[in-house]
Amino acid sequence: MSDFQSIINSDKPVLVDFFATWCGPCKMLAPILKEVKDNLGDGISILKVDVDKNQQLASQLQVRGVPTMILYQNGKQLWRQSGVLQKKDIMNIILEKTNK
Repeated sequence: MSDFQSIINSDKPVLVDFFATWCGPCKMLAPILKEVKDNLGDGISILKVDVDKNQQLASQLQVRGVPTMILYQNGKQLWRQSGVLQKKDIMNIILEKTNK
């Protein structure tokens, strides 16, 4: 958990993807997030968190369904959404919320 805190306390935006290996929509989201990372490069970190292996963290952050994405910067939650979004929508949200 302390590792998670140090990661999200970064100046760089961090998009946390809470997923499960058995989740169909999570599998659809994975290549979309890869494209987002390819587009934004070093401008963002994307952290994948398996809810089955990190139940305490998911519970603490009240992640009720997967996939759930939470955008952090400097330890502050800027945005949160459950479900699959298209690349352009995720990119727009990241750019809007982080003033990039």
